[in-house]
Amino acid sequence: MDLKYLQTFKTIVEEGGFTKAAEKLNYTQSTITFQVGQLEQELSVKLFERMGRRMQLTKAGEQLYPYVTDVLTSVAKLRCFENDLSEYKGILRVGVGETLLCYKLSPVLKRFHDLAPNTRLFLQSMNCYDIRNELLDGTLDLGVFYENVGGFGDNLAVASFGSYPMTLVASPDIKEEYPDFITPKQNIPLPLIINEPTCVFRQIFEQYLQRKSIVLDHTIELWSIPTIKNLVKSSVGIS
Repeated sequence: MDLKYLQTFKTIVEEGGFTKAAEKLNYTQSTITFQVGQLEQELSVKLFERMGRRMQLTKAGEQLYPYVTDVLTSVAKLRCFENDLSEYKGILRVGVGETLLCYKLSPVLKRFHDLAPNTRLFLQSMNCYDIRNELLDGTLDLGVFYENVGGFGDNLAVASFGSYPMTLVASPDIKEEYPDFITPKQNIPLPLIINEPTCVFRQIFEQYLQRKSIVLDHTIELWSIPTIKNLVKSSVGIS
């Protein structure tokens, strides 16, 4: 399939018609019509239909458009790489779980900046489920998150860079007073200090508490990892 046919299709959609697309691409009207015909023939679908004096996208055309956009965007990124990552001048959108961003990625980002100094890096601290969803819909180029979120199957190319245990943390005073989080059917008068309900750690720990029939006093929700750590150090609760 010729990429210029895809570019022509995308331009017709964005410019609102064959004539304007021909002007923008510096093609004749017949060239535009021919390229669309070739694309329709290769895909065995009708992409446009005439409505009065205008050509309008068919349902198949509407479904094709986001795929064409993804392909052309990826091709543009590949061309930017040239033969040396240092020459890459494109945009890279990355979503990272906050704990990973705080404690694991600083040296990686420094190394990336050294290798690709001209890259415009858009970095976001995000919930892991949102990272997965935005990777699947193409909003993000790269995501760093915990595999526990699941739900992506073979739709994402995944590489593991480590396995880390989840640990219940408390101040020494709290640990001494409440050392047992294993015995079932307890009411423990401590708050859980954690972030949003869709936090992977929170979900895993709350499922553990349910299995053990252990009830904590209440939950304090915070977004800041350093604040959570400081409150735990001050014996306000556990995390």
